[in-house]
Amino acid sequence: MMKNILIVGCGLIGSSILRATLLKKISKNIYVYEKSKKNILIIKKLKTRCKIINRFNNIPNNFDLIILCTPMSQYKDVIKKISKCISNKTIVTDVGSTKESSSKEVANLLNKNKIWIPSHPIAGSEVSGPKYGDKNLFKNKWCVLIKEKNTKKNSLLKLKTFWRKLGSKVITMSTKQHDIVFSMTSHLPHLIAYNLVKTATDFEKQKKYQLIKYSAGGLRDFSRIASSNEIMWRDVFLSNKKNLVNAINLFIKNLNLFKNNIKNRENKKLITKLVNSKKVRKKIIKLKQDVNKPDFGRL
Repeated sequence: MMKNILIVGCGLIGSSILRATLLKKISKNIYVYEKSKKNILIIKKLKTRCKIINRFNNIPNNFDLIILCTPMSQYKDVIKKISKCISNKTIVTDVGSTKESSSKEVANLLNKNKIWIPSHPIAGSEVSGPKYGDKNLFKNKWCVLIKEKNTKKNSLLKLKTFWRKLGSKVITMSTKQHDIVFSMTSHLPHLIAYNLVKTATDFEKQKKYQLIKYSAGGLRDFSRIASSNEIMWRDVFLSNKKNLVNAINLFIKNLNLFKNNIKNRENKKLITKLVNSKKVRKKIIKLKQDVNKPDFGRL
C-alpha cells in the first residue's frame, strides 16, 4: 500500500483513477489537484475520500506516485508547480496518448535523480469530465509503460503493480515504438473521423441538403469519435506530427487506390480489399479487444 498519491487533473481519466484507487485501497492518502471549479464541485459530490487542492502550499513532499492527467500542452506548467512535491523516491507518470516529445520535455524539466516513467492506459471515451469517471474503466484494458535504458527496474515494477491493481494488462514499449503504433491504431482513426464529419457538413452546405438528419450508422459512429475532447486531440496530433503525417500519407495512397478501383469498376480488386478488411475485425474480436455482437453490443 502506498502512503501518498497525487492525481494532477481530474477529468475522465483522472477521476477514474481516483475511483479505482479508492476501490482497491491502493493508497492511504489521495490528493487531487484540480483548477476547474465545476470539476471540483462534481468530485465533492462523489463523496470520495480524497483531499482536493488548488495550490501546492502545505502539502506533502513525500508522494509515492504523481500522475499527470492534464492535456499534454500543460505538462511544462504543471511540472514547474509540483517540483517541490517531487522527491527522489517519487514516481512521476502520466496518461498521455503520445510519448516521444512529451517524455523528453518532462525529463528535461525534472532533475536527473527524479523518477519519470510515462504511462498510457488504453481506455477512455468521447466524453470528458469527472462525472463520466468509472472505477472499472481500466479493467482488462491495456496500459503501456515506457521502458528506456535508464528506467529503474524497481520503480517500473511498482508502477506495473499499480496499473494491474486498477485492472489493466500491462506492456512495455520504447517512446519511439509507442508513437509509431498509436499513430496508426488511434491517432489516424481520430483524425479521419474529424475529417469525415467536416466533409459531411461541407457537403451539406454545398448541396443544401439536410444531410446530417439522415445520418446512417457509419457517419453516426464516426461522429462519436469526432466529439472527443478537442484540446487533448490537438495536443496528440501536434506532438506526434512526424508519425501521423506518415500514416496520413499511407492512408491517402490507399484511398487513391480505392478511388481508382471504383472508377475503373475493378470488381475483383474491390472484393479482395473488402474481404481482407473483415478479417481484421475478426482478429480484433479474437484478441478480446471488442465484443462479438452486432452494432458493438448496443441495445
